[in-house]
Amino acid sequence: MTPLRAALAVLVGVLAGVGSGMFGVGGGIITTPAINVLLGGTAIQAVATPLPVIFPTSLVGALTYGRAGEASFRAFRWAVGPGIVGAALGAALTDVVNAHLLLVVTSVLIGWTAIQVARGRRPRVPWERGKTAGWKYAAIGLAAGFVSGLLGIGGGIVMVPLFTTVIGMPIKRALGTSLVTISALVVPGTIVHAALGHIDWAIFAFLTIGVVPGARIGARIALGAGERTLRLAVSAFLLAVAVLYGARELLALVRG
Repeated sequence: MTPLRAALAVLVGVLAGVGSGMFGVGGGIITTPAINVLLGGTAIQAVATPLPVIFPTSLVGALTYGRAGEASFRAFRWAVGPGIVGAALGAALTDVVNAHLLLVVTSVLIGWTAIQVARGRRPRVPWERGKTAGWKYAAIGLAAGFVSGLLGIGGGIVMVPLFTTVIGMPIKRALGTSLVTISALVVPGTIVHAALGHIDWAIFAFLTIGVVPGARIGARIALGAGERTLRLAVSAFLLAVAVLYGARELLALVRG
Protein backbone atom coordinates (compact mmCIF):
# COMPACT_ATOMS: atom_id res chain seq x y z
CA MET A 1 0.00 0.00 0.00
CA THR A 2 1.33 3.45 -0.94
CA PRO A 3 1.78 6.17 1.72
CA LEU A 4 -1.08 8.16 0.12
CA ARG A 5 -3.49 5.24 0.32
CA ALA A 6 -2.38 4.50 3.86
CA ALA A 7 -3.16 8.09 4.87
CA LEU A 8 -6.52 7.91 3.07
CA ALA A 9 -7.32 4.67 4.90
CA VAL A 10 -6.68 6.28 8.28
CA LEU A 11 -8.89 9.25 7.32
CA VAL A 12 -11.66 6.96 6.09
CA GLY A 13 -11.34 5.04 9.35
CA VAL A 14 -11.79 8.19 11.41
CA LEU A 15 -14.93 9.14 9.46
CA ALA A 16 -16.35 5.62 9.72
CA GLY A 17 -15.58 5.51 13.43
CA VAL A 18 -17.26 8.84 14.14
CA GLY A 19 -20.34 7.74 12.20
CA SER A 20 -20.40 4.43 14.02
CA GLY A 21 -20.20 6.03 17.45
CA MET A 22 -22.81 8.66 16.65
CA PHE A 23 -25.38 6.48 14.88
CA GLY A 24 -24.89 3.02 16.39
CA VAL A 25 -23.87 1.33 13.13
CA GLY A 26 -20.79 -0.62 12.12
CA GLY A 27 -19.30 1.90 9.69
CA GLY A 28 -19.38 -0.38 6.64
CA ILE A 29 -21.51 2.18 4.79
CA ILE A 30 -18.38 4.31 4.56
CA THR A 31 -15.58 1.74 4.48
CA THR A 32 -17.02 -0.63 1.84
CA PRO A 33 -17.15 1.89 -1.06
CA ALA A 34 -13.94 3.55 0.11
CA ILE A 35 -11.99 0.27 -0.03
CA ASN A 36 -13.17 -0.37 -3.57
CA VAL A 37 -12.88 3.18 -4.95
CA LEU A 38 -10.07 4.86 -2.97
CA LEU A 39 -7.92 2.15 -1.42
CA GLY A 40 -7.43 -0.24 -4.33
CA GLY A 41 -9.31 -3.20 -2.89
CA THR A 42 -11.21 -5.70 -5.02
CA ALA A 43 -15.00 -6.03 -4.85
CA ILE A 44 -14.84 -9.03 -2.50
CA GLN A 45 -12.23 -7.30 -0.32
CA ALA A 46 -14.54 -4.28 -0.09
CA VAL A 47 -17.27 -6.54 1.30
CA ALA A 48 -15.05 -8.65 3.58
CA THR A 49 -12.45 -6.23 4.97
CA PRO A 50 -14.93 -3.96 6.82
CA LEU A 51 -16.05 -6.92 8.97
CA PRO A 52 -12.93 -7.18 11.15
CA VAL A 53 -12.77 -3.36 11.18
CA ILE A 54 -16.32 -3.20 12.56
CA PHE A 55 -15.34 -5.30 15.59
CA PRO A 56 -12.98 -2.76 17.26
CA THR A 57 -15.13 0.12 16.01
CA SER A 58 -18.33 -1.13 17.60
CA LEU A 59 -16.52 -2.42 20.69
CA VAL A 60 -14.94 0.95 21.45
CA GLY A 61 -18.27 2.72 20.90
CA ALA A 62 -20.08 0.13 23.01
CA LEU A 63 -17.61 0.52 25.89
CA THR A 64 -18.03 4.30 25.79
CA TYR A 65 -21.82 4.00 25.91
CA GLY A 66 -21.61 1.23 28.51
CA ARG A 67 -19.51 3.33 30.89
CA ALA A 68 -22.15 6.03 30.61
CA GLY A 69 -24.87 3.48 31.47
CA GLU A 70 -26.35 3.68 27.97
CA ALA A 71 -26.22 0.06 26.82
CA SER A 72 -28.64 -2.74 27.66
CA PHE A 73 -26.68 -5.95 28.11
CA ARG A 74 -29.92 -7.82 28.76
CA ALA A 75 -31.08 -6.85 25.27
CA PHE A 76 -27.69 -7.92 23.92
CA ARG A 77 -27.94 -11.38 25.52
CA TRP A 78 -31.36 -11.95 23.97
CA ALA A 79 -30.53 -10.47 20.54
CA VAL A 80 -27.05 -11.81 19.80
CA GLY A 81 -27.91 -15.52 19.35
CA PRO A 82 -30.84 -14.96 16.95
CA GLY A 83 -28.78 -12.26 15.24
CA ILE A 84 -25.99 -14.72 14.42
CA VAL A 85 -28.55 -17.27 13.18
CA GLY A 86 -30.23 -14.58 11.06
CA ALA A 87 -26.90 -13.51 9.56
CA ALA A 88 -26.13 -17.10 8.58
CA LEU A 89 -29.59 -17.53 7.03
CA GLY A 90 -29.31 -14.25 5.15
CA ALA A 91 -25.89 -15.15 3.77
CA ALA A 92 -27.17 -18.58 2.69
CA LEU A 93 -30.03 -16.97 0.74
CA THR A 94 -27.94 -14.44 -1.17
CA ASP A 95 -28.05 -16.58 -4.34
CA VAL A 96 -31.79 -17.32 -4.04
CA VAL A 97 -33.46 -14.02 -3.17
CA ASN A 98 -33.45 -10.98 -5.45
CA ALA A 99 -31.30 -8.80 -3.22
CA HIS A 100 -31.97 -5.67 -5.30
CA LEU A 101 -35.73 -5.93 -4.79
CA LEU A 102 -35.35 -6.82 -1.13
CA LEU A 103 -33.07 -3.86 -0.52
CA VAL A 104 -35.62 -1.52 -2.12
CA VAL A 105 -38.24 -2.85 0.30
CA THR A 106 -35.78 -2.57 3.19
CA SER A 107 -34.98 1.01 2.20
CA VAL A 108 -38.68 1.91 2.28
CA LEU A 109 -39.01 0.38 5.75
CA ILE A 110 -35.88 2.14 7.02
CA GLY A 111 -37.20 5.44 5.62
CA TRP A 112 -40.54 4.93 7.33
CA THR A 113 -38.95 4.07 10.68
CA ALA A 114 -36.61 7.05 10.32
CA ILE A 115 -39.66 9.32 10.20
CA GLN A 116 -41.08 7.55 13.27
CA VAL A 117 -37.79 8.07 15.10
CA ALA A 118 -37.87 11.79 14.27
CA ARG A 119 -41.45 12.06 15.50
CA GLY A 120 -40.51 10.34 18.73
CA ARG A 121 -42.99 7.51 18.18
CA ARG A 122 -43.33 5.29 21.22
CA PRO A 123 -45.03 1.89 21.59
CA ARG A 124 -48.21 1.59 23.62
CA VAL A 125 -46.31 -0.16 26.40
CA PRO A 126 -43.48 2.15 27.51
CA TRP A 127 -39.97 0.73 27.83
CA GLU A 128 -38.77 -0.04 31.33
CA ARG A 129 -35.34 -1.30 32.29
CA GLY A 130 -35.48 -5.08 32.70
CA LYS A 131 -39.21 -5.31 31.95
CA THR A 132 -39.34 -5.75 28.16
CA ALA A 133 -40.10 -9.31 27.03
CA GLY A 134 -36.92 -11.03 25.86
CA TRP A 135 -38.53 -12.41 22.72
CA LYS A 136 -38.88 -8.86 21.38
CA TYR A 137 -35.13 -8.33 21.59
CA ALA A 138 -34.60 -11.77 20.03
CA ALA A 139 -36.92 -10.93 17.11
CA ILE A 140 -35.10 -7.65 16.47
CA GLY A 141 -31.74 -9.44 16.60
CA LEU A 142 -32.97 -12.05 14.11
CA ALA A 143 -34.27 -9.38 11.70
CA ALA A 144 -31.09 -7.30 11.96
CA GLY A 145 -28.85 -10.32 11.45
CA PHE A 146 -30.87 -11.56 8.48
CA VAL A 147 -30.80 -8.21 6.68
CA SER A 148 -27.10 -7.81 7.46
CA GLY A 149 -26.19 -11.28 6.18
CA LEU A 150 -28.34 -11.05 3.06
CA LEU A 151 -27.56 -7.50 2.00
CA GLY A 152 -24.15 -6.87 3.50
CA ILE A 153 -25.27 -3.79 5.43
CA GLY A 154 -24.80 -3.12 9.10
CA GLY A 155 -27.34 -4.58 11.48
CA GLY A 156 -27.43 -1.27 13.33
CA ILE A 157 -29.42 0.24 10.46
CA VAL A 158 -32.23 -2.12 11.50
CA MET A 159 -31.64 -2.38 15.24
CA VAL A 160 -31.53 1.31 16.17
CA PRO A 161 -34.92 2.29 14.71
CA LEU A 162 -36.58 -0.93 15.96
CA PHE A 163 -35.19 -0.52 19.46
CA THR A 164 -36.60 3.00 19.60
CA THR A 165 -39.95 2.56 17.84
CA VAL A 166 -40.90 -1.02 18.78
CA ILE A 167 -39.26 -1.37 22.19
CA GLY A 168 -39.39 2.33 23.10
CA MET A 169 -35.75 2.58 24.20
CA PRO A 170 -34.27 6.05 24.67
CA ILE A 171 -32.15 6.85 21.63
CA LYS A 172 -28.78 6.82 23.41
CA ARG A 173 -29.44 3.42 24.96
CA ALA A 174 -30.55 2.10 21.56
CA LEU A 175 -27.27 3.30 19.99
CA GLY A 176 -25.15 1.72 22.71
CA THR A 177 -27.07 -1.56 22.65
CA SER A 178 -26.80 -1.72 18.86
CA LEU A 179 -23.02 -1.34 19.01
CA VAL A 180 -22.65 -4.04 21.68
CA THR A 181 -24.67 -6.45 19.53
CA ILE A 182 -22.88 -5.58 16.28
CA SER A 183 -19.49 -6.35 17.86
CA ALA A 184 -20.63 -9.97 18.23
CA LEU A 185 -22.54 -10.29 14.95
CA VAL A 186 -19.48 -9.58 12.79
CA VAL A 187 -17.36 -12.36 14.30
CA PRO A 188 -18.73 -15.35 12.28
CA GLY A 189 -18.51 -13.47 8.97
CA THR A 190 -14.99 -12.34 9.76
CA ILE A 191 -13.86 -15.91 10.45
CA VAL A 192 -15.37 -17.21 7.20
CA HIS A 193 -13.95 -14.45 5.01
CA ALA A 194 -10.54 -14.71 6.69
CA ALA A 195 -10.44 -18.44 6.00
CA LEU A 196 -11.32 -17.76 2.35
CA GLY A 197 -8.58 -15.14 2.03
CA HIS A 198 -10.97 -12.29 1.23
CA ILE A 199 -9.62 -9.79 3.76
CA ASP A 200 -6.89 -7.28 2.93
CA TRP A 201 -5.12 -7.08 6.29
CA ALA A 202 -3.02 -4.04 5.33
CA ILE A 203 -6.15 -2.00 4.59
CA PHE A 204 -7.68 -3.38 7.81
CA ALA A 205 -4.68 -2.21 9.86
CA PHE A 206 -4.72 1.38 8.57
CA LEU A 207 -8.52 1.66 8.82
CA THR A 208 -8.35 0.45 12.42
CA ILE A 209 -5.84 3.16 13.30
CA GLY A 210 -8.56 5.67 12.41
CA VAL A 211 -11.75 3.93 13.53
CA VAL A 212 -10.75 3.37 17.15
CA PRO A 213 -10.36 7.04 18.11
CA GLY A 214 -13.15 7.97 15.67
CA ALA A 215 -15.67 5.69 17.38
CA ARG A 216 -14.81 7.15 20.76
CA ILE A 217 -15.23 10.69 19.43
CA GLY A 218 -18.56 9.85 17.79
CA ALA A 219 -19.92 8.18 20.91
CA ARG A 220 -18.91 11.13 23.09
CA ILE A 221 -20.60 13.56 20.68
CA ALA A 222 -23.80 11.51 20.83
CA LEU A 223 -23.71 11.16 24.62
CA GLY A 224 -23.30 14.91 24.97
CA ALA A 225 -26.23 15.73 22.66
CA GLY A 226 -29.79 16.30 23.79
CA GLU A 227 -32.33 13.51 23.25
CA ARG A 228 -34.32 15.39 20.58
CA THR A 229 -31.22 16.67 18.77
CA LEU A 230 -29.73 13.19 18.64
CA ARG A 231 -33.06 11.68 17.59
CA LEU A 232 -33.27 14.08 14.65
CA ALA A 233 -29.64 13.43 13.68
CA VAL A 234 -30.14 9.65 13.73
CA SER A 235 -33.37 10.03 11.77
CA ALA A 236 -31.67 12.17 9.12
CA PHE A 237 -28.85 9.62 8.82
CA LEU A 238 -31.27 6.70 8.43
CA LEU A 239 -33.35 8.62 5.89
CA ALA A 240 -30.24 9.44 3.84
CA VAL A 241 -29.20 5.78 3.87
CA ALA A 242 -32.72 4.72 2.81
CA VAL A 243 -32.81 7.17 -0.10
CA LEU A 244 -29.30 6.36 -1.34
CA TYR A 245 -29.71 2.58 -1.13
CA GLY A 246 -33.24 2.69 -2.54
CA ALA A 247 -32.29 4.84 -5.51
CA ARG A 248 -29.24 2.72 -6.31
CA GLU A 249 -31.15 -0.55 -6.17
CA LEU A 250 -34.11 0.78 -8.17
CA LEU A 251 -31.63 1.79 -10.86
CA ALA A 252 -30.09 -1.68 -10.74
CA LEU A 253 -33.53 -3.27 -11.13
CA VAL A 254 -34.34 -1.05 -14.13
CA ARG A 255 -31.01 -1.84 -15.80
CA GLY A 256 -31.34 -5.54 -15.00
